[in-house]
Amino acid sequence: MSGKTVEHATLEDLAAASRILVDQGVFDAAGHVSMRHPSMTEHFLMSRSLAPEMVTADDIMRFDLSCNAIDARGRKGFIERFLHGEIYRARPDVMAIAHSHSPSVIAFGLTQTPMRAMYHNAAFLAAGVPVFDIRDKFGTTDIVINNAAKGAALAQTLGDKPVALLRAHGMVAVGPSLPVVVFRAIFTVVSAKIQHQAMALGGPLAALDAEEGRIADIINVDTVGRSWNLWKRRVM
Repeated sequence: MSGKTVEHATLEDLAAASRILVDQGVFDAAGHVSMRHPSMTEHFLMSRSLAPEMVTADDIMRFDLSCNAIDARGRKGFIERFLHGEIYRARPDVMAIAHSHSPSVIAFGLTQTPMRAMYHNAAFLAAGVPVFDIRDKFGTTDIVINNAAKGAALAQTLGDKPVALLRAHGMVAVGPSLPVVVFRAIFTVVSAKIQHQAMALGGPLAALDAEEGRIADIINVDTVGRSWNLWKRRVM
């Protein structure tokens, strides 16, 4: 990888994140996770286009924020890398991003029922989960975030939130570190499943409110290493 080199352990962590999200049922044959370059903040790291369970450190590529590959060496990037590049451009606080097509979240992007934080591990959802409807700006499309304009529109909808839904598509989670974004992607899916179950039981939902979510998320971010180390051990 040309330019400022990245420690092999960092590349291994990013590859592990991809495989963790498969292991935890967030990714299937699709989905992708990225991280901002640790020393070149206008670049990000992301696997070549590959089923996430197969990603290794050697598959990691570097891109600028316009999503041009640096030293591609014949490798092809994901079509939806623009989702990542434009969020990094809009959100200097974001250090990692995950995008999945998890079935449990899809319904909340299709209806007027908002996704809520159903328990403490999903506390970050209490900040609100906006829905990006690509039709609002681009009309009828193939739904894919395949250029900078679509990525920028998604980033605008995400705003300052940790998670956004994409209508009829999936979700995007962001965070201040790679372990945190993996944690958020996993527990967005878990919380969505719990919300489906709770709604089926009937009655009002006693979900976390915004202040509960803010306080609980601080603890989750501070202790995320425990979960990360366990998940990483499972896939390495």
